[in-house]
Amino acid sequence: AAPRRPARSAPRPPSAARGEDAERLVARVRAAGGTVVATGGCFDLLHAGHVGLLQAARRTGDCLVVCLNSDASVRRRKGPGRPINPLADRVRVLRALECVDAVAVFDEDTPEELLERLRPDVWVKGGDYALADLPEAALVEGWGGQAVLLPYLDGRSSSRIAERAAVSVARNGTQ
Repeated sequence: AAPRRPARSAPRPPSAARGEDAERLVARVRAAGGTVVATGGCFDLLHAGHVGLLQAARRTGDCLVVCLNSDASVRRRKGPGRPINPLADRVRVLRALECVDAVAVFDEDTPEELLERLRPDVWVKGGDYALADLPEAALVEGWGGQAVLLPYLDGRSSSRIAERAAVSVARNGTQ
């Protein structure tokens, strides 16, 4: 399904100060009749694929909340060598992006509990996923929201970047 388009252009809500609590932001945008968009992930090594997804996600509504895996959640999902960047750094980088209105951290393996609290109108993931494989899709659709897959920028992945860096270090003997 195509994402809902906001009735007006979607500039940053004036009250969406950097670091504003995600739940307060969602309540404020919803009270103004706006569309709340959320996406989630580890965002361990931020790359062009992430930035493109975040920018496209933000254009589908009036605010974008990034649901971010905690360090423990990333380790469980990606393995003992991850995350490469600690939570505080990942939050800081995401909050610095113009397209991100708020960041909310979750410690579980999936963001379902956080999504239950936020109840976004649109849940966005990259096209490297299938809606059938996202437990969040049915959850969001349960309250009338929609799950949307946006095009995936092929060849961009934090895991691949980390692998290439490790090979380069091994080959060149430098860090």
